[in-house]
Amino acid sequence: MSTTTSHTPESEGPARPARLIQNESTTEIPVHLLFRDEPEPVAVPLRPAVVGRRQGTGEQPRFRRPVASKPRTVPEVDPALTERPARVLPGAVGVFAGTCGTAGCLLTSWWAGALPPLAAQALALPSYAGAGLGPAQWAAYAGAGALGLFGFGGLARGRAGRAWVLGLFGRYRGTVRRTGLLWVNPLLLRRRVDVRLRHWRSEPMPAADANGVALRAVALVVWRVRDTARATLGVEDHETYLRECVEAGLARLPVEMPGSGRGCADAAGDALTRLVAADAAPVGIEVFSVRPVRVEYAPEVASAMHRRRIAALDAEQRASVLTSVVDSVEDTVTRLTMRGLVELDDYERKALVKDLTVAFCAGRGEATS
Repeated sequence: MSTTTSHTPESEGPARPARLIQNESTTEIPVHLLFRDEPEPVAVPLRPAVVGRRQGTGEQPRFRRPVASKPRTVPEVDPALTERPARVLPGAVGVFAGTCGTAGCLLTSWWAGALPPLAAQALALPSYAGAGLGPAQWAAYAGAGALGLFGFGGLARGRAGRAWVLGLFGRYRGTVRRTGLLWVNPLLLRRRVDVRLRHWRSEPMPAADANGVALRAVALVVWRVRDTARATLGVEDHETYLRECVEAGLARLPVEMPGSGRGCADAAGDALTRLVAADAAPVGIEVFSVRPVRVEYAPEVASAMHRRRIAALDAEQRASVLTSVVDSVEDTVTRLTMRGLVELDDYERKALVKDLTVAFCAGRGEATS
């Protein structure tokens, strides 16, 4: 009669720990290879350890793709709204037309008999009884008066650095940049624009440094109007628009405090100039430079930052004084021992160093005070 013996896992030996990854493949390294004494390393061929993907799950490695930042929206103005020269005539034409209109009114008055005798004698006109004020005389008055008003009413003086933006019934009709006496249609609406190179010193505006500390900055902006049509008709007030662009630029870019270095201040000014110039260009404003000329801490953090700066300066001064004292003590002890003036053991050397350090520190303190 045969007896069947069943083998349990306990009888075969200790249980093997369960794998964290069920389908992993590992490679065993012999223990004696870890403690070899050969001077030259020996290459041991090993099978690559591969962790395969679990079948049937459809798992794929996931990588976080960089999200492209959205481009900043640039303000747009009507592309048809660009500066173009207006049609104007020399001022002599207006003077001639006005003179003709005035002469026509005088002749019509003489024709109607309404001209005073003294005026007729001054103008060397022959005596005439006059035909009276009839329809023909009134028509002549109207034509001569209109000619005189248009002639003299359209005279304008163009000056260097100034321009006229002309409009008729809400429509842009051109820009006048010419100088001297000109004749412009008196029916056109004129808006004077300063096109000279200008600088503007802002009021203290909120800003921040690279660490996010609140600041107040005063910026000096050098600019001019390049396109009068867009600067006048594209926005309500181009000077207010420029002020808001500068304030927005100071809020977006870090500003360096005075004393941080000339290179840092120039780099911050260049970046601020490029940002404000890009914002102001669509409305016809050309920005040459935006420089923070005065930077100070905001009132809410001024006292704390001043205390922090004083503490940093004090610590720096103390470190400098301590370095100088240590160098002086070392030089003194070295000279005394090398010249054979004294022979010191460890205890005496420590006592001498202590006394010299106290003496030098006291002397530096009195000199500083």
